[in-house]
Amino acid sequence: MLRIRLRRTGTRQDARYRVVVSDSRQTPVSRSVDTLGTYDPTTDPPTVKLDVVRAEEWIRKGAHPSETVTSILARAKSVVA
Repeated sequence: MLRIRLRRTGTRQDARYRVVVSDSRQTPVSRSVDTLGTYDPTTDPPTVKLDVVRAEEWIRKGAHPSETVTSILARAKSVVA
């Protein structure tokens, strides 16, 4: 089963994340199927660069977003609309 989840990048005190599609049986740092965007919570307000159309396409194909990615998607959709 595919999951849309966050992959942590950056340094110890400066975390940034990539929104990726990967196999749920693998660890988040393992190879991903697709990269959908980035999320930077250290800025004020948090920076979200996400391809919403591709994310919705993966969800239609059966990928399940994590709870955090669901809230990030909702925030990205509200900014686009």
